[in-house]
Amino acid sequence: MPYQHILVAVDLTDECHAVVARAQALATTTGATLTLVHIIEPMAMAFGGDVPMDLSMLQQQQFDQARERMDGFADIYPSLTPEQRHLAYGQPRQEVHRLAKEQQCDLIVVGSHGRHGLALLLGSTANDILHGAPCDVLAVRLKKVD
Repeated sequence: MPYQHILVAVDLTDECHAVVARAQALATTTGATLTLVHIIEPMAMAFGGDVPMDLSMLQQQQFDQARERMDGFADIYPSLTPEQRHLAYGQPRQEVHRLAKEQQCDLIVVGSHGRHGLALLLGSTANDILHGAPCDVLAVRLKKVD
């Protein structure tokens, strides 16, 4: 059965255009709907959870900047309407899985650097999304930037 709805998780870097291109090619082939998502991780997570100050103003600035970056990123793809662009705040794995269920997606497409060694032991976002996903996951190998 062909895919009906493809969710593309992006970090809004230039490398992600290859991920979106792969997802668009699949969507065109199968007639699927394409949805883009970028997850903004809470600042407290970067600091280990306990931060003795109010980060709400910084987090709002972070969200506003992400909205601008998402709009600029997605403008390259005129077929993606604003309704097909999502920003979520939280842990990437949980938010991608939540949105995939909510939007009834049957494929999640993510970029993967294919790291080895210590990076592999620590895990990556792509690997994290794969585990427990509510649907198929396609990891698009990203080219290493020198």
